[in-house]
Amino acid sequence: MYDVIIIGAGPAGISTGLYTKRANLKTLIIYNEESLLEKAEKIENYYGFENGISGKNLYKSGIKQAKNIGIDLKHEEVVKIEQMEEGFNVVTAKDEYNSKTVVFATGNKKKKPQINGIEKFEGKGVSYCAICDGFFYRNKNISVLGSGNYALSETNELINIANRIRILTNGEKAPEFRADNVEIETKPVKEILGNDKVEEIEFDDGTKIKTDGIFIAQGVAGSLEFARKLGVITRKNEIVVNENMETNVKGLFACGDCTGGILQVSKAVYEGTKAALQIIKYIREMNIDKI
Repeated sequence: MYDVIIIGAGPAGISTGLYTKRANLKTLIIYNEESLLEKAEKIENYYGFENGISGKNLYKSGIKQAKNIGIDLKHEEVVKIEQMEEGFNVVTAKDEYNSKTVVFATGNKKKKPQINGIEKFEGKGVSYCAICDGFFYRNKNISVLGSGNYALSETNELINIANRIRILTNGEKAPEFRADNVEIETKPVKEILGNDKVEEIEFDDGTKIKTDGIFIAQGVAGSLEFARKLGVITRKNEIVVNENMETNVKGLFACGDCTGGILQVSKAVYEGTKAALQIIKYIREMNIDKI
């Protein structure tokens, strides 16, 4: 079991790992999706680089720094995080890892699909969390928007709840998935329709299907999605933390862009440091209690 698993390898996640590893805590960093930092052409307002540095080089240097001090790094997609009696089980598309603590540090890059009707029907048939809202769709016909591992994970959560599920890939390649009550539709989605709630989905070719609800699971799940599934308090699109980067769920921390505020490298590094110091304290107190 790891002492800490950090989801994300940007400035916040790497900074957390540098401190926890040096405190002799068993540390794992899991990362998959590219960081927004990589898209920054040049950073000139961060300490120590007299001629500036590209976001891509800064990002890669951070990962190399983590490897150099012996931090375990896994380039895998996290699809589920489960709370255990003591700690957490982090499930990726390849493996599973247990940890006493988890840190969300994947930034805040969740973008809603550009489909008419999504915002209109949020809370009225449009959902972002199968674990949270699946109960309300017992024995109903529903849809899951997405084509990757995250969409398949959400489908698995719903498969024994719903009567029938349609995976809508929105023009993407159909995933490998077999189940008696699951169909796959690859046509691009144009609009979500209904009166007081979701009733239909219209495709680009003008055809429509009936549905009682649609779960948005396009792309890769980020900090916000996992946080909500674990009962973490969120505000708008931000994870709520205290001054020590702790969420309301014991053992869960968050730092960087996912906590809101100014979206700067300096802020991410600071919050990563704060989270690490609190995790070190938390683990040491946990170990003392077991003596």
